Amino acid sequence: MTAPALYDAVIAHTRRHPVRRSFRHRTHLWLVDLDRLPAVPWWLRPAARFRAGDHLGSPDRGIRDNLDAWLAGRGVDLRGGRVLMLTNARAFGHVFNPITVYWCHDPDDEPVCVVAEVHNTNGERHCYLLRPDRDGHAEADKAFYVSPFLTVEGRYVMRLPRPAERLSVAISLRQGPRTPFSASLTGARRPATPWTLLRLLLRDPLPTHRVSALIRRHGIALWLRRLPVVPRSPHDAQEGVR
Repeated sequence: MTAPALYDAVIAHTRRHPVRRSFRHRTHLWLVDLDRLPAVPWWLRPAARFRAGDHLGSPDRGIRDNLDAWLAGRGVDLRGGRVLMLTNARAFGHVFNPITVYWCHDPDDEPVCVVAEVHNTNGERHCYLLRPDRDGHAEADKAFYVSPFLTVEGRYVMRLPRPAERLSVAISLRQGPRTPFSASLTGARRPATPWTLLRLLLRDPLPTHRVSALIRRHGIALWLRRLPVVPRSPHDAQEGVR
């Protein structure tokens, strides 16, 4: 699959326990090759920036350099193979990525691993190194505080096939016999042209502002239903910088 591409997408969140609440909203996401980040025309650059400081590692190095360094610390060497990143771009001075996914390949373009970079609304992030099967299924123990209404325990069950004409990513959290939370990203591929981006921006001019606002509105609604708040546990940045 070539990159860059845009995905006209729908994000769905469902909470099932101890109360049930769901929300869905439209957005657009980028799929980019970390070695060939898209050259956006000057008049659209405020709406689509890709900054190392918005992802793991040092803001003084490139996103690819930071990812390679993080993987090397875990014994993974891509040997220059391609990395595709699914993410929100920084738009009009703001970005929030609940999840960024990196599909990592070797020089023969064979899959090596997937990295799921999760951000919370407290400005923290955590990366999970995954080894999906051929169908994109992977699991990982939860190790990071995300929702103020869920403890840092349980196991994520994920479906992360590399995007093609369709995007279909799904994540569920299992805690004992229950699945209290699940989320999905689904969408259709669009060409990463200035006019496609402009059309998506006209429909949703502040995409990541909207994501942040909806997550907070969802949290307030749960709090008003007297859902207990779980104290935030300390988190040490994996890459040693913030």
